[in-house]
Amino acid sequence: MLSRFPVSLGRARGLLRGSVRCGGFVSAVAGGGGGGGEDGHLGEFSEYMERLRNYERSGVPRGAGTDSDDGFDLGRMRRLLRCLGDPHTHFPAVHIAGTKGKGSTAAFLSNIMREQGYNVGCYTSPHLLTIRERISVGESGGPVSAAVLRNIFGHAKEAIDQSIESEDGALTHFEVFTALSYLLFSRENVDIAIVEAGLGGARDATNVIQSTELAASVITTIGKEHLAALGGSLQSIAVAKSGIIKQERPVIIGGPFSSDIEQILRDRAFLTQSPIISACDPGVRSITRCIRWDCGKPYQSCDIIIEISNNIPLFIELHDVKIQLLGDHQRQNAVTACCTALCLRELGWDISDSSIRAGLEKTQLPGRSQFLTEEETSVLGLDGASSVLVDGAHTEASAKALSDVIKTVKPRGPLAFVVGMANDKEHFAFAEQLLSGPRPDIVLLTEASIAGGRSRSMPASSLKEVWMTAAHSQGISYSDIGMITGIEAPIIASRRPAATGSSSSDTPMLIGCSSAPFSCDLIRVASRLLQGQADGDTGLICVAGSLHMVSSVLGQLRQ
Repeated sequence: MLSRFPVSLGRARGLLRGSVRCGGFVSAVAGGGGGGGEDGHLGEFSEYMERLRNYERSGVPRGAGTDSDDGFDLGRMRRLLRCLGDPHTHFPAVHIAGTKGKGSTAAFLSNIMREQGYNVGCYTSPHLLTIRERISVGESGGPVSAAVLRNIFGHAKEAIDQSIESEDGALTHFEVFTALSYLLFSRENVDIAIVEAGLGGARDATNVIQSTELAASVITTIGKEHLAALGGSLQSIAVAKSGIIKQERPVIIGGPFSSDIEQILRDRAFLTQSPIISACDPGVRSITRCIRWDCGKPYQSCDIIIEISNNIPLFIELHDVKIQLLGDHQRQNAVTACCTALCLRELGWDISDSSIRAGLEKTQLPGRSQFLTEEETSVLGLDGASSVLVDGAHTEASAKALSDVIKTVKPRGPLAFVVGMANDKEHFAFAEQLLSGPRPDIVLLTEASIAGGRSRSMPASSLKEVWMTAAHSQGISYSDIGMITGIEAPIIASRRPAATGSSSSDTPMLIGCSSAPFSCDLIRVASRLLQGQADGDTGLICVAGSLHMVSSVLGQLRQ
């Protein structure tokens, strides 16, 4: 018998609360979200975290995310949390894993619960501008304030120091920050925590949540990212992510999945006696009716109808839902969040249809098919000559999704890609997917700074070789314009080199690479190059390949 959470809003405040408290704690809600400028006030916390091993910067070891002898040691995470009073046992949680879509699904679901009036904690990764983005608490959904983060660290530092010593320095940046997020959620008496797994699921540091605290598990998609760390195959990735499914707790799967991958998830659910809900169930229907624009930004008008009559019956009918996150993949993420919210409603949570609609419509995520405003493009010095789209796509699947978005919303005029990637991604498959959509006129390759360092950056010259090979394989005529700088842009625009790679009579695509790490100067270069081909139409510049590229753009705009 599936247990229910007695969680009317009035009851929720006291649900699963522990007795661990500390005096003088600053309320996260009272502290507010704050902007990136507050990071300068993190002081000792930033310095402390910088000394910890950071796999986002150095790369994840082979097999680290598998449930094997090579996998991360969840025991040390449990021991750290025990020193902090086991804060992760003090609140119910929704645990979300998946190759793509887990951040968007977490954002959709968090906003749905906030719209209903719940005190929501949300933990995601990575961040764009400030590490504080990874934690939000309360009704606003904004980043936790520097004061709150500094305060919680101050109360936990002695226990963390002891744990690092007892673990011979093995505790990582992600483990410590995850523990701090759980401690904050406990101190803030959150009604529910939405927790995004970092890598895989089974051996991820977030996967200390037991069935007694788990409201539901969510697995969004299964793709080829982090193959080496997760066992080397799609099947091993599915097994790793299915590790978040817990005994007799419902699991929502997004998809669509191939039959063999879905079977792995269903087998795990069967073994744990966990009811399973599919966002691709025949009773789930969703469609994008049209793309509209509001204040210079596009949104998709969607219908979402869910009629599932399995062991957990779900029903909702929403028409003309204005989803600001673009693309069929984001509509599917919205459907997955809807199914999760409806499942929680069946478990006793008070969640109205109007809160579901409002939460979906309110959700925005920087770096996910984000069009810069006219003011922002003006700051870049483009003066309306080009639109700019930034997207953190860095896998084959996300490249296809981005290509579909461009196909849907691209204005008339030429197209440029500015791409920088980490060195452990599927560079050729990524390039092939983007080249299979609307054909770009300009491709500029650059070196992305990954987590503040360059050890994981793919060299721009190597990326250029990949893109030329991908263009040749698709019969696309291109011209290699070599290594460029902003000063060279006007010259290049007026002297197109001879085409290579194809006998096509089409105007050849220009491919070049930057001589320096990425900066917004390269966007201005792309704009100058597009002006030579625009024929009066506004061009589109798409910055992609890594969320760290997006972070660089947004960070330079803020400065």
